Amino acid sequence: MATHKLLLLPGDGIGPEVMAEVKRLIDWLNARGLAHFETEQGLVGGSAYDAHQVSISEADMAKARAADAVIFGAVGGPKWDGVPYDVRPEAGLLRLRKELGLFANLRPAMCYPALADASSLKREAVEGLDIVIVRELTGGVYFGEPKTITDLGNGQKRAVDTQVYDTYEIERIARVAFDLARKRRNKVTSMEKRNVMKTGVLWNEVVTQVHAREYKDVALEHQLADSGGMNLVKWPKQFDVIVTDNLFGDMLSDIAAMLTGSLGMLPSASLGELDAKTRTRKALYEPVHGSAPDIAGKGLANPIAMLASFGMALRYSFDMGALADKLDAAIAAVLASGLRTADITSEGTTAASTTQMGEAILSELQKLHA
Repeated sequence: MATHKLLLLPGDGIGPEVMAEVKRLIDWLNARGLAHFETEQGLVGGSAYDAHQVSISEADMAKARAADAVIFGAVGGPKWDGVPYDVRPEAGLLRLRKELGLFANLRPAMCYPALADASSLKREAVEGLDIVIVRELTGGVYFGEPKTITDLGNGQKRAVDTQVYDTYEIERIARVAFDLARKRRNKVTSMEKRNVMKTGVLWNEVVTQVHAREYKDVALEHQLADSGGMNLVKWPKQFDVIVTDNLFGDMLSDIAAMLTGSLGMLPSASLGELDAKTRTRKALYEPVHGSAPDIAGKGLANPIAMLASFGMALRYSFDMGALADKLDAAIAAVLASGLRTADITSEGTTAASTTQMGEAILSELQKLHA
């Protein structure tokens, strides 16, 4: 059995609490002989700043490059609001994405039947929801230069962020979306702002060309990103795969998260280029939720997004799709039983701590392997 190297980066706030449930799952998989994972742990975000005055150390970056996958918790919190901008907690995640070449962010939004009433939308709008947002992750306004704040004098300043995309960046993220759609319901919706942004004009043009050359069998539609956001909360089941840029993907995926009932339900995968020789790729898996410092240490965090993110690692990095399916089934079974963490609780359900939810999901997974 192949040995897979994982780097665990719990981060800040609730990150260590939800990561503990992943570690429990990994230990069980190893003990049962279902997989062989070797794990190392490192610091990122505020915890790295406290220890090293950087958002991620060179030693931990080296571990990330050597790992088969990085499992990431969450970073940030008010404690570090005053640190220099270039070493803020979020800079560690941005560095990982950039230096590992993680250009494709996959964020599925599924509504489990047991949680249809937890959504802010009516049950009929979200029950059975299963969409994926494919977000370009290493370009756009988050990385474009120049990025400056200039003192103009007389109490005035000017801030500049630069939105930049090259053709190849749009082509490769479009291919990820089209390839994914072929394995799903064969529909891609591309979102940009071509009516006011030149990058939107190019995005629309390139996605259209890639479709015409390589993916005529896939249905393609275009929507302006603001209209797309409206349609996500109007009738989300009209979508299958949504592909969009870094900024709009950041916002639209958080909207999609709330369709499922809670940010604590949404996993994500950030993938690099597939190596033609080894057929492997760099990858980082993380829940979409933040560090939630207001509930850190209280046992209130929902570990489902973190566990489901590890499930995506099983699927996309380690060719263990059947095991990932069983993990998804275990999560669904626990939710159907009425167990709930604080973020998804409702009348008639049973309250559970972070640890209790993780233990219940592992127990259901054990039953599936009995």
